[in-house]
Amino acid sequence: MARIIAFANQKGGVGKTTSAVNVAASLGIIGFRTLLIDLDPQGNTTSGVGIPKRGLKNTTREVLLGDCNVKEAVRTTEFTNLSILPANISLASAEFDLFDFEDNQYRMKKIIAEIADDYDYIIIDCPPSLGMLTVNALSACDGVVVPMQCEFYALEGLSQLMITIKRINKMYNDKLAVCGILITMYNPRLLLSVQVMTELKKYYGDKLFKTTISRNVRLCEAPSFGKPVYYHDKRAKSTLEYIAVAKELSERI
Repeated sequence: MARIIAFANQKGGVGKTTSAVNVAASLGIIGFRTLLIDLDPQGNTTSGVGIPKRGLKNTTREVLLGDCNVKEAVRTTEFTNLSILPANISLASAEFDLFDFEDNQYRMKKIIAEIADDYDYIIIDCPPSLGMLTVNALSACDGVVVPMQCEFYALEGLSQLMITIKRINKMYNDKLAVCGILITMYNPRLLLSVQVMTELKKYYGDKLFKTTISRNVRLCEAPSFGKPVYYHDKRAKSTLEYIAVAKELSERI
């Protein structure tokens, strides 16, 4: 039975998709059968593993709305132990279309139940919002990883996200919990980064991943090649960091 992890943060530009792609790829590298679900209409997770977004016939949208079976939509990638349920901009309309279903907040949970035995881990990349798509992911998952930068607004947004997670835990998913806060684009030479990290350790010390993700040119380059960073440069610092995060996640969950 797969362990289901959502990568969520309503603030954009925090390395959420980059982290979802690279943690999923790293889980595959260390031997786990992994499915990556693209639940973001931007489709960057899809292109990040080398699947062209244009012209996709069966995507997360069609699966959510019952227009195709999930097994018809899942695609294998060229990367070890990694498959993907792809998405593109058509998913944006699903935010509204889902309201036509009585069980709208549980659509993703029911879909995952059909394939949970086929994988060890299912990683869901949520959109940068707290709409119906994110609610579906949080209602279906075992835990949440929150990628964030060491900035004031990100710290403020974390408090709002924690409140949302508690509400969904109470209303839809009583096993939902934050299994880790992942610091991305970290620069220890910046005073603000150090100050925010100090605050995070004070209030969320047990939730912080031991490994932080540093700013790295090779990590930024990898999506343009449609590859996780490991397959772009195995010696890159961020490659080692994401593998360390994947190992820690497997221990935490």
